[in-house]
Amino acid sequence: MKRALALLVAVLALAASASAAAPHVTARAWLVQNAATGEVLLRHNERARVPIASITKLMTVLVALEHVSLDDVVTVAPEAVGVGGSSIGLRAGERVGVRDLVEAALIQSANDAAVALALHVGAGSQVRFAGLMNAKARSLGLSDTHFVRPDGLDVAGHVSSARDVTKLARVAMNRPAIRAVVGQQRAVAAGRPLLTWNDLLGTFPGLIGVKTGHTSLAGWSQVAAARGRGLTIYATILGSPSRSERNTDLAELLSWGLSRYRVLELVRPRHVYASVETPYGRPPVRLVALRPLVEVVRVGRPLVEEVDAPLFASLPVRRGQRLGEVRVYAGGALLGKRELVAAAAVTKPGLAGRVGWYAERTAGKLLEVVP
Repeated sequence: MKRALALLVAVLALAASASAAAPHVTARAWLVQNAATGEVLLRHNERARVPIASITKLMTVLVALEHVSLDDVVTVAPEAVGVGGSSIGLRAGERVGVRDLVEAALIQSANDAAVALALHVGAGSQVRFAGLMNAKARSLGLSDTHFVRPDGLDVAGHVSSARDVTKLARVAMNRPAIRAVVGQQRAVAAGRPLLTWNDLLGTFPGLIGVKTGHTSLAGWSQVAAARGRGLTIYATILGSPSRSERNTDLAELLSWGLSRYRVLELVRPRHVYASVETPYGRPPVRLVALRPLVEVVRVGRPLVEEVDAPLFASLPVRRGQRLGEVRVYAGGALLGKRELVAAAAVTKPGLAGRVGWYAERTAGKLLEVVP
């Protein structure tokens, strides 16, 4: 048997109507995605190949950590000094730990730290390191992406897309070392104080990262991740006209994305989902779920409950005996299922009881046919 979950659908429909309008965003491209399912909730020019500025450093650090340890020490090459833009003022010949360079590159968005890492891993060649970055991009399926520099400064051919940036951020956040760093507002690396460029850290509830970027060609860009109850939403904005607009629009995209979902108890323990008839005039067997089913559900998406249970059960039935299953679907996709078991035992009557039941039933039928 199937039935619509009318109450749940009504709740979700109300939530959807209350916040259905998507935010108005001023930028070249943007994308909002559910991290767990990969479902894209909102998109605009998500495949446009545009500059991404210091968001590049997510790939720089990801590639570097595949070749070196956080405890390794780097001797800063002269080429890394005075790169321009944001920096921590590295000096040629200075010995700095990889951990410090990673923190400087991701928190302070330090270009000199990113280049120092690249030269160390690339055996003195930024070109060689960019080759490693592009190979990693191909392996991740980032088909809109091409890297030329490890720091993300403007240069011809250094591009990515909102789709690719979001995927890169999700991959990077799977690395505990990266995830821990991008959530920090302040730190100290190589004796230098670091301050994040991520203005939403500490101001947007549940924000856990990830990376900002800005150059004259890229505009104000950022990929961010925020954790709500039961899910994480990623939002990417590329090419916003100002820092304040980027922050406002990104916060609205994250809020909107989180509002698209609710955590609901789809199957309730001890709730009777079916009654199964039994012979000999014994009471029906009530079927209940022992465990709840709690899932994150997209608002406005109809839910259907399907109960699979027999019409008739042979006796005896033990308490807790599995006799069916309840399944919940959203848009045809299975959200989850739970076993249905007998809420109480139903015994089989003895021989005398069975004979008496048959005799009574036979007598009743005879009376029906007597004129």
